[in-house]
Amino acid sequence: MAERPLIEARRITFGYGAETVLEDVTLAIDPGDFLAIIGPNGGGKTTLVKVLLGLLRPWSGEVIWNAPIRRGRMGYVPQFSTFDKGFPLRVSEVVLMGRMDRRRLLLPYTRQDRAAVAAVLERLGLTALAREHVREISGGQLQRVLIARAVVAEPEILFLDEPTASIDAESRDALTGLLEELNRRIPVVVITHDVTGLAPLVRRIACVNRRLVCHEGAELDPHTLEDAYGGPVELVTHGAVSGVAQRILHRH
Repeated sequence: MAERPLIEARRITFGYGAETVLEDVTLAIDPGDFLAIIGPNGGGKTTLVKVLLGLLRPWSGEVIWNAPIRRGRMGYVPQFSTFDKGFPLRVSEVVLMGRMDRRRLLLPYTRQDRAAVAAVLERLGLTALAREHVREISGGQLQRVLIARAVVAEPEILFLDEPTASIDAESRDALTGLLEELNRRIPVVVITHDVTGLAPLVRRIACVNRRLVCHEGAELDPHTLEDAYGGPVELVTHGAVSGVAQRILHRH
């Protein structure tokens, strides 16, 4: 018997003002999934993730969260550009914020909380920056800090919006290794313009351009991608990896 999806979006339509951004989108996220969401800028990728998280309420359709998924136990890493670096916080303090729902109100962080933070900082190569103020670190370093904050919360599913943007090759390798480890326990959903670095991990790809153009492991042929991107797209084979991740797309 097939496992029940953890999250189900059924015929979702949503927009801002009078503009429809998502139209009749149906998508399921299964246990163990590593789903890449691709598509053009403005195509609705980030909006779809926010609807799946319950941050936005669809105009029509429904989102169903099945156990063990709960609203407060879903991790989300937005693009670092949305984070206000003016907050007077150190790197370790930002990451500790990921443990806030694990303790009762007004109680101090525990030794276990701080040990978990230290472990994820080391895993992402951030230990040397632990006492730095976030306003003093680079965009790529901040991206890793936000990922660490989400991971230390021990979510039941993890969503990431352009997690490899603005990070160097060494950081990308560390992130890929961490996501591979996490995916052994929880589903991972990544919005990305470039699946090259994550290709060995990706099990399914969803092409979103207002509508869901292809999903459920469908082949990424040129016609499908032209529908998704609204223009010519070149497909380039990338190594010996499995499934839909064998084909990496590059925009002309």
